[in-house]
Amino acid sequence: MAVHLEQALAKLKTTGVRMTPQRHAILSFLLDSMTHPTADDIYRSLESKFPNMSVATVYNNLKVFIESGLVRELTYGDSSSRFDADMTDHYHAVCESCGKIADFEYPPLHDIENTAAGQTGFQISGYRLEVYGVCPDCTGITKH
Repeated sequence: MAVHLEQALAKLKTTGVRMTPQRHAILSFLLDSMTHPTADDIYRSLESKFPNMSVATVYNNLKVFIESGLVRELTYGDSSSRFDADMTDHYHAVCESCGKIADFEYPPLHDIENTAAGQTGFQISGYRLEVYGVCPDCTGITKH
């Protein structure tokens, strides 16, 4: 993930975003994380290194990363937003028991975008696909 961090830092620099130690730590945590953490998860993981950092600092930095196109916010109704620094085209499987989110690959769904545009007249800018079930940790069944 070091290459991704360097690319992200370069992108922030070109947009005039000043790199603070907290911002660097939050971005590094997100790039290294495969768990799609909440802002509270990030805060709890970093609070020992940055005791003066607040949850608001985490949220404010996440907003900067989203606006810079480095992070995607995943919202799920009333529950806390989750954050994903993997900006490639991919999809998510969500555990209905524990809330775990796992990435999976599948070809882009251009046919769905074209159908939606044709039937609605919308200019489609993107989509989000999620499948729901119970993860191997919750079922006790190992993945094949």
